[in-house]
Amino acid sequence: MCMRFNFFAAFVGIIFVLPLSVMAQSIGNSVGGTPFTVSVSPQYPTPYSQASISLISPSLDLANAIMAVSVAGKEIYRGSVQPVAIPVGKTGSVANVKVTISSDGVKYSQTVFIQPQDLVLVAEPISSAPPFYRGTPLIPLGGSVRVVAVASLKDARGKAPDPSTLSYSWTVDNSQIANSSGIGKTAIMVASPLQYRSRSVSVVVTSQDGSLGSGASLSLTAQEPIVRIYQNDPLLGIRFDHALSGQYAIADVETALYAAPFSLPTTSGAPFIQWFLNGSSAQTGNTITLRPAGSGQGGASLSLVASAGNSTKATANLSLSFGAKSGFNLFSP
Repeated sequence: MCMRFNFFAAFVGIIFVLPLSVMAQSIGNSVGGTPFTVSVSPQYPTPYSQASISLISPSLDLANAIMAVSVAGKEIYRGSVQPVAIPVGKTGSVANVKVTISSDGVKYSQTVFIQPQDLVLVAEPISSAPPFYRGTPLIPLGGSVRVVAVASLKDARGKAPDPSTLSYSWTVDNSQIANSSGIGKTAIMVASPLQYRSRSVSVVVTSQDGSLGSGASLSLTAQEPIVRIYQNDPLLGIRFDHALSGQYAIADVETALYAAPFSLPTTSGAPFIQWFLNGSSAQTGNTITLRPAGSGQGGASLSLVASAGNSTKATANLSLSFGAKSGFNLFSP
């Protein structure tokens, strides 16, 4: 059975890509000061999504206060103090959110500006896949991943700065990577996490004047590599629509098989493939040609090992049957 593997988005084997973006500022405008803080979650909301505002105060009795929230001058909530969802618009648009608290007959207000931005992280595993493969290989064990930030920041007028002029601050597993951060550094190379573990990658993108900003993060998880065997038909080419497994009957004078390793690291080059016939080394490379010889029926075992370095390996096996002539001799030129 042919298996397809997609990465990415989501969590990929990956994992999934989590696009996040925001620009939030708060300005106090109150009677008697602003004894409360407005927080926005997520810190970087996406365009056409919702952000949630919540309040914290060390001095006000928020449980007995009345909260009013207005967006662009229109009141959208009045009642007890609780998180309130704020709809945000297109990239670069500004939501003017005014929060007013009435406590013990005194009103306090604060204004927050929420400006969503468009930022997506794309993981590009440095690993093997067959030619013209439409899917994305998984994150390889013992390999690396290129993570690319695709930023489209805009101001309130819709004007977008060149992404190469933006500043990118990269963090891997909560450690800032200084040598991969800076103006125009849209990508970072990250070592694959250990098996059964994950690795977080995040970036904060800002314009040089600091007026625009966004952030995004994703989680990476490495997967074990696999290798599949396909028939290499002389007329139709490699039959990627059907992976061979279990038993395979050789019906013609000869048959060619193709090994496709998926998600082995390619940092040091293509994976090495070794074929074995009845336990003995037969050939190296992606393709092997088998020609039964003699008379009668027969069988043999075929296996292969695809490897990248000394630790990352994938194996596949086939039980071969063939012919109506006795005796056989399978060989690969």
